[in-house]
Amino acid sequence: MNKIRTATALTTLGLVAAMMAGCASAAAEPGETAGDGGPSVDELRLGYFANVTHAPALVGLEEGLFADALGDVEVTTQVFNAGPAAIEALSAGAIDATYIGPNPSINTFIQSGGESARIIAGAATGGAALVVRDGIDDPADLEGTTIATPQLGNTQDVAARVWLADQGFETDTSGGGDVQITPTENAQTLTLFQDGQLDGAWLPEPWVSRLIVDAGAHVLQDEAELWEDGQFPTTVLLVRTEFLDEHPDVVADLLTGHEAAVQWIADNPDQAPAVINGAIEKETGKPLADEVITRALQHVSFSVDPHADTFQTLVENGIQAGTQKDGSIDGLFDLTLLNEQLEAAGEEPVSAAGLGKD
Repeated sequence: MNKIRTATALTTLGLVAAMMAGCASAAAEPGETAGDGGPSVDELRLGYFANVTHAPALVGLEEGLFADALGDVEVTTQVFNAGPAAIEALSAGAIDATYIGPNPSINTFIQSGGESARIIAGAATGGAALVVRDGIDDPADLEGTTIATPQLGNTQDVAARVWLADQGFETDTSGGGDVQITPTENAQTLTLFQDGQLDGAWLPEPWVSRLIVDAGAHVLQDEAELWEDGQFPTTVLLVRTEFLDEHPDVVADLLTGHEAAVQWIADNPDQAPAVINGAIEKETGKPLADEVITRALQHVSFSVDPHADTFQTLVENGIQAGTQKDGSIDGLFDLTLLNEQLEAAGEEPVSAAGLGKD
């Protein structure tokens, strides 16, 4: 079984560039080629977050499913707080693939003119909400308050800005407006909320449950209530286009590990909380309370379907929030490798909803 190494994520483009200058990237031996005619590779650099919404990544690493699937290709990892930081690393070539929210995936695709990356699978749906302090019981009570999101332009940040606009509030990307939105690292959000310096936060799990259980918050708006059938993508698996083009065999193996992780979660409901919690403890230094991990998993579903039919709405939301440019997302999805594997297993293929290959 391959060794899996984990590194702390670099969160600025300058630092990523510095790291790239000082470290070797995924190596190709001179003269060697992979079966598709591209250069061989002995490393896949994978990004993810220490969130319940990234449980397939956590389980895939903890249970050795990626290592088993990738064979001689070593998995190395970086852990991020939110999508824009992961996109910086992906764009700089510091990672090859990442678990990430849909809005940063859309943003990099549009900004690069459709060149940067492809969504190759879904990972999680649900598991995001606006939680607030006592005394805020109605959207009108948010006037003049300060709420946090994980990072400007990330999926929860966009959702918060659009929802607040629908409630009649003005916000801006510099923290002004009727409700001040302060992009804040998730662990710091918990501390600031406990100290009374934040009135609420729009967050993914397990942070929603942490603020509820550990800090006495309550849900003002569950994002699932804003989508038909409560189905909205929280996490997808995104790969650099160049890496996908050069190493489709490696990406196919990554998908094998990813599918195995999603299936493992479904097949092991009693073991999954402990495995996911153990992975979170490794990255954060502290396990979640049993009540937190149990509640969090009740609000998230895991599937390889990326729910591509929701992505045009997500584009419109990002434009409305002022965090992304207008542009086409035709070609954002490449689900061919995933569907080949699903069909080989006798399962139904998933749809790119006309936004790429399926």
